[in-house]
Amino acid sequence: MNTRILYLLLLFVSSNISAMGLRSFVALPVEKGGVVVRLENIYKTGANKDILIAKMMYGIDAKQTILIGTPYMLNPTRSGGDLTLLYRYMFLQNDSKNGTSRLALLGGVIFPTTNNSSSAVKLGGVYTYFEKRDEIDMDIIYDKGLQDRADSFKYDISWQHRLFPVIRPDWGISSELNSVIELNGRYTQGENITHQGTIGLQWVHPRWVLEGGYVKDLNNKHQEQYILSFRMNF
Repeated sequence: MNTRILYLLLLFVSSNISAMGLRSFVALPVEKGGVVVRLENIYKTGANKDILIAKMMYGIDAKQTILIGTPYMLNPTRSGGDLTLLYRYMFLQNDSKNGTSRLALLGGVIFPTTNNSSSAVKLGGVYTYFEKRDEIDMDIIYDKGLQDRADSFKYDISWQHRLFPVIRPDWGISSELNSVIELNGRYTQGENITHQGTIGLQWVHPRWVLEGGYVKDLNNKHQEQYILSFRMNF
């Protein structure tokens, strides 16, 4: 096979991985100049809270990506949340005709939007392995609180499996249905770490993704959450 054709095939495989963990936004690849917007609604049953999280990802080039996100409380009281700015640098990528593996470092800042909160510095990493019908994403992010803000960290381990189609078409991009199973962890300084299990589905279209899931605390308060998310690629 001509080397140029092989390269184009590998680029097609690695650049069209739209499956991504429900609880994380840091693993998705973005082409140079590309923009991904995600609107995510999280309903916490125990606290009767609805939180809308708006996120945007911009591809500087094949290795560098900027991520921006901010939450907005819908109820019980409407209020905005802190702004997060994150930079991702992918320093390792191995492609094959069946998939790819990627390793990236993360760094950023949380900017407070009110006088009642403080800023934080974010550091972490993300790893993705994709082959045929399966993708595994793993990330860990540590927030070093400044002033009176508590330190915190989170981890996500996500497995996405393509249910349909079993075999992708030889040419073109088709819609896909994926299952999602995750193990997540959330920790804030002074509290016990909360481990969570997440299950969900993703309907992946060439330009957009509709996804939803159910989250259950595996320890501590045993709270439940429901997630509904919409992503658009530009």
